[in-house]
Amino acid sequence: MPPTPAEIRPERTLWLLSIAHAVNHAQAVILPLIFLAVINEFHVGVESITFVAAAGAIASGLVQASFAYLTRHVPRRWLMGIGGMLFGLGFAAQAAAPTFGAFAATSIVSRIGGAPQHPVGNGLLAEQFPPERRGFAISAHISGGNVGTVVVALTGPFLLAAVGWRGVSIIFGLPAALIAVAIVRWVVEHGTDRAAARAEGSVIQALGQIRRLPTIRRVYLASVLGGGGRGLGVANLFALIYLTKVLGLPESTTNLMYGGLIVLSVPMPLLAGWLSDRLGRRPVIVGAYIGGAIGFLVFITVGSSMVGLWVGLVIMGLFSFAESPQLQALLADAAPAGIRDTTFAIYFTLAFGVGSMWTALYGAIIGIAGEASGLPIVFWLMTLSFIAAAIVMYPVRDVPRHAASASIAPVVAE
Repeated sequence: MPPTPAEIRPERTLWLLSIAHAVNHAQAVILPLIFLAVINEFHVGVESITFVAAAGAIASGLVQASFAYLTRHVPRRWLMGIGGMLFGLGFAAQAAAPTFGAFAATSIVSRIGGAPQHPVGNGLLAEQFPPERRGFAISAHISGGNVGTVVVALTGPFLLAAVGWRGVSIIFGLPAALIAVAIVRWVVEHGTDRAAARAEGSVIQALGQIRRLPTIRRVYLASVLGGGGRGLGVANLFALIYLTKVLGLPESTTNLMYGGLIVLSVPMPLLAGWLSDRLGRRPVIVGAYIGGAIGFLVFITVGSSMVGLWVGLVIMGLFSFAESPQLQALLADAAPAGIRDTTFAIYFTLAFGVGSMWTALYGAIIGIAGEASGLPIVFWLMTLSFIAAAIVMYPVRDVPRHAASASIAPVVAE
């Protein structure tokens, strides 16, 4: 029997997905600190670590393309549950790695397990929340994840000092597996998107429909370009490496600055979501890109000035984490229900698969130019990537709320 309306609990779904996202982000934030410990233990270079980070992100991103098909046949809660188990247990398995190669393999497997979090989770939220609450719901999902980043930013260094990177891998791996079980047990779905997707036709037909929607094409392009400076996994990783490996600041200072950057990642997506539900998606998205570009510029041009570095980190924290959830909210508005899961699957494949190739490029630049010369180049490229994404998104017109409710895609001023 299909679930009754009373059985569908959007707020409970949002809470469970946000907790899962918090654990997901907790791992993403502790990972750069683990990377630093791994560099010292296994005697590898920074470029080796950046390639592991890129490989995990690219593999995870490419796996997300499969959800265009899987969500038509498998309930989303099962995809979240199976992925969460692999994600958590894979991260915990890092603790047993005897070599750098084994560590890299378990890290990449864990990243692949985390693939359903964004496309499947956001598709579930878009199905359960109306358009007038959708921007906030998706932003709350993102900010819920960022709560995990704050907890780790504040406690991660102490945990690493107390139990080492292997112990931390277990501490942050097992909860991910447990919340995956909770999602399977307590999330109830409409199933309307799955039925609509099957009625709409094949995945190939859905892709053809997506190609005809210019707003979605622009969001896809912006997601790839903006991947060059996206907050979590890019800006936070290279900011930490720059502070420690180039400027040589003491660990107590870098931990505080890293924590400050991460703390700011929680309120801004929520504020951006609230604003985009009222002012429209486009102005918030473009503003986030411009603000993020300014933050990168300030951070890399102030040298070793502590005041300047803090100003740059604050601006980065305010803007570089805010663009992605609003792109996702715009996609949820733009895509008819029958192609929504396919739209999200392709978006996250591009944003976190193809877009993550920026990290591999940055690793190559650092390997060729060295850390002192290569990292400034990296931040200049981050700046350019955000400016290019802002230019791509500027012509987009927001979908009217009544059109979003009817699943009519918006247009762009071409």
